[in-house]
Amino acid sequence: MYDLQAKMAQVAAVIAQGPYQDNWQSLQQYTPPKWYQESKFGIFIHWGVYSVPAFGSEWYSRNMYIQGSPEFAYHRQHYGDQQVFGYKDLIPLFKAEKWQPAKWAQLFKDAGVQYVVPVAEHHDGFQMYASELSQWNAKQMGPQRDVLGELKAALVEQGLTLGASSHRVEHWFFMGHGREFASDVQGEMQRGDFYWPAEKEAAHHDLQSQPTPTAEFLEDWLARCCEIIDSYRPRILYFDWWIQHQAVKPYLQKLAAYYYNRAAEWGIEVVINYKHDSYMFGTAVVDIERGQFADTKPFIWQTDTAMALNSWSYTKNNHYRSPRDLLCDLVDIVSKNGRLLLNVGPKSDGTISSEEERILQTMGQWLQVNGEAIYGAKVWRMYGEGPTQIVEGQFADGIKKEFTSEDIRYTVNGDSIYATVLRPTADGVYRLPALGVNDASHKPLFNGIIRQVSQLGQATVPWKQTANGLEISGVPVTDDLPVVFRVQLV
Repeated sequence: MYDLQAKMAQVAAVIAQGPYQDNWQSLQQYTPPKWYQESKFGIFIHWGVYSVPAFGSEWYSRNMYIQGSPEFAYHRQHYGDQQVFGYKDLIPLFKAEKWQPAKWAQLFKDAGVQYVVPVAEHHDGFQMYASELSQWNAKQMGPQRDVLGELKAALVEQGLTLGASSHRVEHWFFMGHGREFASDVQGEMQRGDFYWPAEKEAAHHDLQSQPTPTAEFLEDWLARCCEIIDSYRPRILYFDWWIQHQAVKPYLQKLAAYYYNRAAEWGIEVVINYKHDSYMFGTAVVDIERGQFADTKPFIWQTDTAMALNSWSYTKNNHYRSPRDLLCDLVDIVSKNGRLLLNVGPKSDGTISSEEERILQTMGQWLQVNGEAIYGAKVWRMYGEGPTQIVEGQFADGIKKEFTSEDIRYTVNGDSIYATVLRPTADGVYRLPALGVNDASHKPLFNGIIRQVSQLGQATVPWKQTANGLEISGVPVTDDLPVVFRVQLV
């Protein structure tokens, strides 16, 4: 077992010597870097031991120990009694025998992605990287490969940015249900054991639950996070929701100070993504899980969501969203000062499903033509217009948004305003009310002088301004994906 106090001493030394200290006032000096502000589209990756059963979701490791759950029954039917064959016994079956990191990186590049955030450690406690802090990692077990390291090398080859996510803090309770009956989670445990500490799960994941995570557990969490930072230098660190627990707060400040100081030492600029106000506003970047904001924000933010509505990891019954719906979300999010982190869930053998590949290819083809409206784009005076209302907040991506040809989103880039119509019209005629000409009867937001209008990927199009809007005609109808117009100004 490693020397935890020596690791904490190292963390303290880095904090003491750098520009950031472990308090909110000091951390509020932080400013999100320009590279991240200009990045609009990232890929999240949920891949691990839970990909082996490919049943339920990435929470299989927890749910298989909940008596009466579908995962409990599935596990007994396919693998046997949990006392004889537990979650740890799935690790040898996680072989990643067909994994080609270069192929992943090429797919993401072709999809128009700018940054990639693989899960370095999920709630199950299995590290997807080479670790000196635990033997329960992908370099020593399962694939016997440094997944995070190999993927970083492949991404760098494609000019993509590596991030990493840690969901470790939820491991405090994640295996706890295995103590409620005869299973392999029973018995005394200590730090270093795979299932440790397997504490009782609070109702509704109470963020003020008793007993709270111990100092030993939280210091181990901090050491693991700092190991990822030092070994792989990710430009983004993403954390799941339970870091909002009151006991974690001092450690969040230490982690941010350590990360920001290391970045300053190395001459790089980095980002922390957080949810549920776990970080003090202004010290990191806000993330909305499976949802978005209803209007433009003066601060940059991120949505993370999955291609599948039912799971973040691959399962045999994943229900996927359409490329059109995901592109509409991307456009809507960017128009409001956000960026989209879209999850893929590879199979246990390391291949990505044909459905997810198709979605990424379709999005990439659209972005090749229409990327001017997305990459490096800034918000306009208004994010858009139209009848469809966005339900704001977390876990709203299951609410189907039936966008119409009257739903328009605006961005600006260089000398142009970009108007993205979220559903093509049947007759090739469009009206953009916000870009109408001023007259005595009403006062539109727009008073600019238009030089020309063109559809991205096509030629210029006939247009005229009226009091009712910028009216465009003669647009070919090719598919059901959003249509983008470049409105160049004098």
